[in-house]
Amino acid sequence: MRILVDADACPVVKIIEKIAKKYNIGVILLCDTNHILQSDYSEVKIISAGADAVDYALVNMLNKGDVAVTQDYGVAAMVLTKGGYCIHQSGKIFTDDNIGGLLMDRHISKKARMSKSKHHIKGPKKRTSDDDKRFEESFEKLIAGLTN
Repeated sequence: MRILVDADACPVVKIIEKIAKKYNIGVILLCDTNHILQSDYSEVKIISAGADAVDYALVNMLNKGDVAVTQDYGVAAMVLTKGGYCIHQSGKIFTDDNIGGLLMDRHISKKARMSKSKHHIKGPKKRTSDDDKRFEESFEKLIAGLTN
């Protein structure tokens, strides 16, 4: 098992690495050429910039049983299809049971943003330390369950 991270602007890389070290699991951080990442623990893969280039690279590298960390529902759906496990940086674990509804919500939100209506959907709330705690608890529970 490996952990693959869609690391472009991912706020939980340090938490991922801390837990990966604890369970002795390799981590691959994927980012495009517009981001600079360095790590003493993880392997860093720089992917050429382009629409969804990192997303497709992550999915192509993923093997059955690997864990992916991404906030992209489309990537999560592809990870699940390949037999991987997937978690959002909020701590939400993506499953076959919830991914369809999440993709539908994304579609509806995109339609609302594209409309010329004054009633548009606001962006995400600012990240808090409670968000980090939720992610850490959920991520460790996922990893512990997979390594036992």
